Amino acid sequence: MIKYILIAIIALIAFGALLLFLLAGRREHPAWKVLGSYRYAHRGFHDKPRVPENSMAAFRLAVERGWGAELDVHILKDGKLAVFHDSELERCTGASGIIEEWDSEQLEELRLEATDEHVPMLEEVLELFEGKAPLIIELKTYKGNHARLAKAACELLDEYKGDFCVESFDPRALAYLRRHRPNICRGQLSKGFTKDNCDLSAPTRFLLSNLLMNVIARPDFIAYEFESRDNFCLRLATRILELREVSWTIRSREDMETCEQEGRIVIFEDFDPEL
Repeated sequence: MIKYILIAIIALIAFGALLLFLLAGRREHPAWKVLGSYRYAHRGFHDKPRVPENSMAAFRLAVERGWGAELDVHILKDGKLAVFHDSELERCTGASGIIEEWDSEQLEELRLEATDEHVPMLEEVLELFEGKAPLIIELKTYKGNHARLAKAACELLDEYKGDFCVESFDPRALAYLRRHRPNICRGQLSKGFTKDNCDLSAPTRFLLSNLLMNVIARPDFIAYEFESRDNFCLRLATRILELREVSWTIRSREDMETCEQEGRIVIFEDFDPEL
């Protein structure tokens, strides 16, 4: 009996060590001295339909209020980087098509949500925020373009003098940063994929939900959906391994205060944190 108990204990210790190895990242990136002192407006401080998400108007409002901003980046057919959330154009522009299949000249003709606002290029947003407030830049990959997207973003950010970090749901994009720009603060985006009806396979959803692809990304922080934050692996990564945590998307003062009391950075939407 004692022999079997010892075997079980050794197996449990080995499993725990393996799990911690898979979840591990980097701790206390120097960028957190600035990044950790801000709240972040989700896709800018938008107010639909007057101020569209991911618009220059929304980003200007965030800067004016002294907030950082979270934004989404896609790579276009001509290699330019557009700030837009969906791969499908229809929801925010009314046009049909996939943004990755358009070039920047075509995109200039579109307007966001029936306003005069255009789809910004990343360099426009960087110019606005430089020296004023930090950015959380999400890389939106599409059909295996993670390396091309990450490379283009890195080359543009090499010249940027402002404060920023880069995050992605796709750990392959973060692995590119790990290899080619290890100095950039990088974060693994995740949520409860296992409860989601998405196109990912069941094994992929399990791995991403439980942050088990940290082994290739080795992130500096975890950006996890607030509503699905009750996750054992998330707690191990943030409490035991001490990775920083960002919560998205916060939609009430009460939730914001809960996050900040627990030391998490807040990406907020649909309310003014100062009112």
